[in-house]
Amino acid sequence: MFRPSLAVAAVAALTYLVVPSPQGDRIIQVYGDLGTAEHVAVIVPGADTTAATFDGGRAKPYSTPGGGARTLLAQARELDPGARLAVVAWLGYDSPATVSLEAATGWAAEKGAPALRSYVNGTLGGKRVSLLCHSYGSVVCAKAAPGIRADDLAVFGSPGLGVSSAAELGGVRLWAGSGSTDWARDIPKIKIGPLGFGRDPAEPGFGSRVFATGAAGHSDYLAPGSESLRNLALIALGRESEVSHG
Repeated sequence: MFRPSLAVAAVAALTYLVVPSPQGDRIIQVYGDLGTAEHVAVIVPGADTTAATFDGGRAKPYSTPGGGARTLLAQARELDPGARLAVVAWLGYDSPATVSLEAATGWAAEKGAPALRSYVNGTLGGKRVSLLCHSYGSVVCAKAAPGIRADDLAVFGSPGLGVSSAAELGGVRLWAGSGSTDWARDIPKIKIGPLGFGRDPAEPGFGSRVFATGAAGHSDYLAPGSESLRNLALIALGRESEVSHG
């Protein structure tokens, strides 16, 4: 028999629910020339992203929004030295602490989604936009997707998107990657009331294009030399036919 109390307990155990503790930092940094760019990749980070960890403060520099933006831009230039690509590291929402109630609900994402949609539709109008969304950032992107002027939405290390299929995202092309050593794969893919985010966007039948990530861990998707970084750069450049699939 299905017991909601047990499901809630499982979510609580694996997401470490405690009292709310929003971070409150806002940083939007552009890497490359946004004025001349034809393609723009917007990196939306997940939980525990603050001013201190935006471009430093972590053992893996590429796992920060700023460091990841630089590695993505470098990979894109390696693939196409003449590519007119800019990368935006977008921390325009209250990134929740990993050890918080917000990290297990869509509350912070719902508050941040209008700001992401406004930035893309306003500041980036006329560009080909790809949203590259990590972990809890994928929830923010999913909330912002209906009505956003983006061509691609790539999620990686996602706990779920809070929707039952890609069809609920307003027509944006959905990509999903899940590294074989990513602990996010073990998060229960359930949704009970405000808790949890439902189905894994990388699972069969969800409607996403699954891109290969190799053995990426939760913080490794933008690691230099990785298969996941190459695929994300190809998505950002609009070279979908060259993306390797998982």
